[in-house]
Order: sequence, then structure tokens, then C-alpha cells
Amino acid sequence: MNRLKVGIIFGGASEEHLVSIKSAREVAKNLDTARYEPFWIGITTGGDWRLCDGPDSGWEHRDARPAVLSPDRSLHGLLVREQEGYETVRLDVVLPVLHGKLGEDGAIQGLLELSGIPYIGCDVQSSAVCMDKALAYTVAKAAGISTPDFWVVEEDEKVDPDRLPYPVFVKPARSGSSFGVSKVSRGDELAGALSEARRYDQKVLIEEAVAGGEVGCAVLGERSGLITGEVDRVDLSHGFFRIHQEDSPETGSENSTFIVPADISEESRRLVRETAEAIYRALGCKGLARVDMFLTDDGRVVLNEVNTMPGMTSYSRYPRMMAASGLPLSDVIDRLVSMTIHRKTR
Repeated sequence: MNRLKVGIIFGGASEEHLVSIKSAREVAKNLDTARYEPFWIGITTGGDWRLCDGPDSGWEHRDARPAVLSPDRSLHGLLVREQEGYETVRLDVVLPVLHGKLGEDGAIQGLLELSGIPYIGCDVQSSAVCMDKALAYTVAKAAGISTPDFWVVEEDEKVDPDRLPYPVFVKPARSGSSFGVSKVSRGDELAGALSEARRYDQKVLIEEAVAGGEVGCAVLGERSGLITGEVDRVDLSHGFFRIHQEDSPETGSENSTFIVPADISEESRRLVRETAEAIYRALGCKGLARVDMFLTDDGRVVLNEVNTMPGMTSYSRYPRMMAASGLPLSDVIDRLVSMTIHRKTR
């Protein structure tokens, strides 16, 4: 049986470069090479593309060859530089294991649309909307979903610190993980928080602090409908949840652990799942997404953010939630590939 040629793109020029590499390594461990022939495409922090043997340490240099994804639909794949000219590699499907800017914001999805290659995950529109937290909140609110109260601060815009209901969170509107996020409890902390957020994005979001706990739900879209993983809960010892900010997240976070399944009532668990599905549909998600929410003290569910290509590392929440519901990462990959190929051939 001919194996499907799967292009797996990882790395990238965003602040989540290292996280993406770790996700790709976990995908490598769980990819059925009897069914799929992987083509590993690493993007350096400088934006150079390399066809390599895999995401192991040293992939940028060890036998890596310059390669680009051709927007020419007749090629339907990669142009790989050789000593004399280019070799072409036709791909059946692409899995962009990229997080953050240029990975989850619609940029790589647009290039894949031009190429005509089926790709796993959200399309250009849903990727762009979910990446911009202000847009995601606006669309979700229009669909009747609860969001925090929020204020958008554009580039160079001044904010009167006396007009805000503290505490608030200040964060880049379009960035991943917890990069640039600050909790502000007093007016004299606001300027520093805005400066930190603008290191990652000139569009900044200020949002109210929601009284409640953080919960998440992994969603997988299939031809037959949506599948949700077990709901998880972020158990905080102090401060606020800052994913991927630790020196060695594989060994755990300094202030949080994940409880899967979440230790909440069955009624709350059902409401979290239903809300996650409603958010997924309202924002036009496809394939997979991790929906992060707040479960308030009075039992409401409030949107926090949506990750359209959630982390796939050994310590990431999405694969943990799916595994807890009986779907290991290898099965998740199989289902995503199958659904993507079917969707393209319809």
C-alpha cells in the first residue's frame, strides 16, 4: 500500500519556536510510519525553510536542504534545492505544527490555500479571528457566548489608568501562550504592563479579571460531528497561569498543575463541553482546537481564548484531554488526516 506523503511543518519565526519543535517531536513519536511517509520541514527563527530528517536536536544543519512550499498548484508540494536546480516533492497533506504568529494567524494557511495542498486545522479566516483575541471576543459575544469585559488599545494610544476596574489583565491581542501577559492590580502598574505587551504586538487587550477557575476542553472535528476530550482544570497555587514560561515545563509548572478529568460537577462539565463546541462552531474552527474558558464562582462559563493549533508536547493539555477520553495522539493524528483528505476530495 502506498503511504500518504505528509508534510509536517514545525519551528517558525515566532516566540513559540521551541514549543513547536517539542510538539513536532511528540508527533514524530506518534506518527504511524507504516501509513504515512513524513517530510519534515523545519522553519528557523530567521524564517529559513529546511527539509530535514526530523525535529531532533541539530535539525537546522544536519543534512538539511533548503526547501520552499510552492504556491503553484500544479506542483502541489515542495521545491527542494539541489546542487543543480530543484527537486520536486508532491505532498498529499500538510500538518502545520506551528504555534503563534505566522503559524496560527492564517499566514501559513494562506500559503497552503495557494498551493492547493490539503492541510490539517483551521482555515485562513478562523485562524485569523481566533488569533486576535479582540476579534474572537466580538464574534463570540455576537453568538451569545459570555466573554470578559475588554478594551482594545491600539499603537501609541494612551489609557487613563483611573478608568479601569482593577484587577485587569493586559496582554498582546495577537500572540500565543502567555508571552507579554501581566496582571495589573493598581494604576501605577499599567504603563509597564502595556510596554511589556507591546513587545509582542502593538495591538493590546485589557480585560477584566474573571472571578473563577480556568478550565479547558479539547475539540476534534470529524465528518460525523464534534468530539470533545475530557475537561481539564488548571489548579493554581499562586499568581496566574503562564503556560510555556518555565525553564523546563516538562517537569511541571512552578504554580500550576492540570487536573484531568476536572474535579468539577457533572453539570459543570457538561456546560463546559457544550460551550466549547458552541465557541468552536461560532468561530468557524476546523479539525482541532483547544478552547480555554473560565468557570465562574456562580457556575457560568466565560471564553478565555481559542488555540487553533494547540501544543502537542508531552506535557500539553490537548493530547492529555484527548487521551483521558480514550483517544491517544496517534489516533487523533489518524482522524485529522482522514478528515482533511475527505474534506478536500468532496
